Amino acid sequence: MQHIPPPQRGLPAHEAPSGGVTYRKTRAQGPGEKGVVGILKPLYFITALLSGMAMALQGSLNSALGKVIGLWEATLMVHIIGTATVGALILLTPLDQGELAKLSHTPWYTLLGGILSVAIVALVAYSIPQLGVAIATTAIIVAQVSTALLIDHLGLFGLEAIPFTYQKLVGMLLLAGGALLMLYNS
Repeated sequence: MQHIPPPQRGLPAHEAPSGGVTYRKTRAQGPGEKGVVGILKPLYFITALLSGMAMALQGSLNSALGKVIGLWEATLMVHIIGTATVGALILLTPLDQGELAKLSHTPWYTLLGGILSVAIVALVAYSIPQLGVAIATTAIIVAQVSTALLIDHLGLFGLEAIPFTYQKLVGMLLLAGGALLMLYNS
């Protein structure tokens, strides 16, 4: 019997190592499904909510810093402080036992997150003083959800394809409508 190695986390199906099975990351189980993932789903949702709160705070703080030292200087400082924080977490805590040595095995496009991070910090810091925190954040959320729906539907970056549905279309239209109401009522 041939040994089949375990799937390589994070690799798209077309880039699975030779000799191994192709792998596509599966999504979390639904509300009625059993298992550890189903039990942890509320924790994941709370984590996502906390992330959204942190993003709104971060954008506001970055904008305030940018007003004092300049947009690009603030973007640089945010990334220096963030890099130091992540470095300390990796070195001083057992939070993530990843393998940085495998960096050369990742698809090239997965490294674009660093460039996107600079764009995100700068664009958010620029838009918040112009629009206000609530409107800018709402526009950001509409764009994030739209892009996420496209990524899900196409199954990009090795993720399992999750089909676009009419319910999701209605949700997007309601979200966009709410964003427009906030924009035009201010």
